[in-house]
Amino acid sequence: MRDPRMDAFVQQVRAQTDILAVVQGYVPLRRKGNRYWGCCPFHQEKTPSFSVVPADGFFYCFGCHAGGDAFKFISLMEHITPFEAIQRQAEQLGIPSPARTSDPHEEERLRMMDDLRRVNALARDFFHSCLTVTPYGAAGKAYLMGRGITDAAVERYGFGFAPEAWSKLSDAFLRRGISEKLLVTAGLSALREHGGGLYDRFRGRVIIPIADVRGRIVGFGGRALGDAMPKYLNTAETPIFNKRKLLFGLDRAHRAIARENCAIVVEGYMDAIAAWEAGVLNVVATLGTSFTSDHAALLLRRAPRIIFCYDSDAAGQEATLRALAAVRGRAAEVRVLVLPDGKDPDEYIRAHGAEAFRALTAAALPVPEYHLRRVLAQCERGTAEGQRAALTAMLPVLQEITDAVTRSAYVRRLARELFLDEGLITDALRRFRPQETPQTQSTAAPAVQPHRMDSAVRRAARGLIFALWQDEGILKKISEATPLSEFPDSLFRMIFETAAAHITAGGTLDAAFIAGLDAAVGAEISRALVEEGHPVTEEALRTVRHAHLTAQLERHTRLAEEMLQEGKAAYIDELNEVKKIQDEIMRIDTD
Repeated sequence: MRDPRMDAFVQQVRAQTDILAVVQGYVPLRRKGNRYWGCCPFHQEKTPSFSVVPADGFFYCFGCHAGGDAFKFISLMEHITPFEAIQRQAEQLGIPSPARTSDPHEEERLRMMDDLRRVNALARDFFHSCLTVTPYGAAGKAYLMGRGITDAAVERYGFGFAPEAWSKLSDAFLRRGISEKLLVTAGLSALREHGGGLYDRFRGRVIIPIADVRGRIVGFGGRALGDAMPKYLNTAETPIFNKRKLLFGLDRAHRAIARENCAIVVEGYMDAIAAWEAGVLNVVATLGTSFTSDHAALLLRRAPRIIFCYDSDAAGQEATLRALAAVRGRAAEVRVLVLPDGKDPDEYIRAHGAEAFRALTAAALPVPEYHLRRVLAQCERGTAEGQRAALTAMLPVLQEITDAVTRSAYVRRLARELFLDEGLITDALRRFRPQETPQTQSTAAPAVQPHRMDSAVRRAARGLIFALWQDEGILKKISEATPLSEFPDSLFRMIFETAAAHITAGGTLDAAFIAGLDAAVGAEISRALVEEGHPVTEEALRTVRHAHLTAQLERHTRLAEEMLQEGKAAYIDELNEVKKIQDEIMRIDTD
């Protein structure tokens, strides 16, 4: 149940917040007409592409596509949630926050998360003390020294050591009044199967604290000494520790990622730490799991470019392929850095230094190039079987290249490398239809796809969003031009369908509505509201109608051809529909 006091509080803060004052607290702006321009704080640029429209209460960057209201801006700058941004702004304005009311279960959940962060912070101090001021840490110190980790780095990253004893931490924390339930829930301890009591999850390991993006300790990684297995052990999943949504070092690297306009992703903690120590700061690591779409979202909020730099062994390259699959379909510039001599990033940096690593980073391979080199290295180009296998592997890669010039260049290269006729590859590509496999299928909600529609239609769609925010009655005209469920782009389809549902439910199209949407959807709406030079509404409606009819024409033409080939009399009906659509398109073209 919604809390009316909290709703009133949020509305009061929104009403008293001046987005111009908020943004100017971080970014110098210059006025041009009814909007203000400056260099974007979320990526590196020399020519201002960041715009604020105070009258509408929105910002948008035409470079990195960040956009939203004042609270979205604060949340991105400070790496806090939008509601935390509202609370922070309320403090600035002197608006008292009402006591939040929630059901007992929610209050208990929030208390538990606070307790988990508190006990993890205590555990970090415990492990660090074991390493630095007790005899238990001698083996850990020797290991770190052998990896080139200095005493200063030990302090900087909070390295620790878990003693070999079965319950050293558990016993110490129980004596301090920390409950068994909390220790088990935090993943620090486990219940003994026989005899009762607890034993420590981490024993005889060098400990690396793992923080969330706000720098709060949420878990640990433990590196075994000697031949103990597993070599790396992470905290088990807890209410505050989910490896699929956490990136090691993002709390340290996020500013460098925004500054460099690029994030470098490595496999392990030591790889990331080696890079940081060498002065390469825009580096994060996955936590013993595959790179996920959640990881991609975390990074793409901060920079449009991702470089994967995994180990050069077979396992590392398989991880690279999985990572590339996780970012497929996202509006990102993705590259792959393959280190020579089979080294991992930690080894390479220690052997060759930061400048050599930076040089390799600058020369990281585009995704098609990475795939091409990998396929050619694995196939027997001199045999028909090898040629066929290489072509089969490259077809989905070529199909995903949207730029015609680039695709043509890779077709020519592949033909030359495989000793095949270029026309054969072009024909195979034309006939290729990607097949989903159980490995590539996802049960998660589909990610919003990047725009692939005609630029004129895109311009028209943004114009209609702008018009809709001025007059909600425009929605009826949009749905008459094209059924909302058939709008010629998945992102804009989501925008109009969501807006329609919100209006039908009695809602208002305002900043609060946008704040609750998917990040990509909210950014696109913000762009439409900030952008200048929209087409007049009637022109935009005609453009959208024309695109819808063109799609329908293709569909009915295909159906007519299929029915004719199958000898079905209904093909006549389809031909009549084709003629009707053609006539309407002609009327629009001559209008």
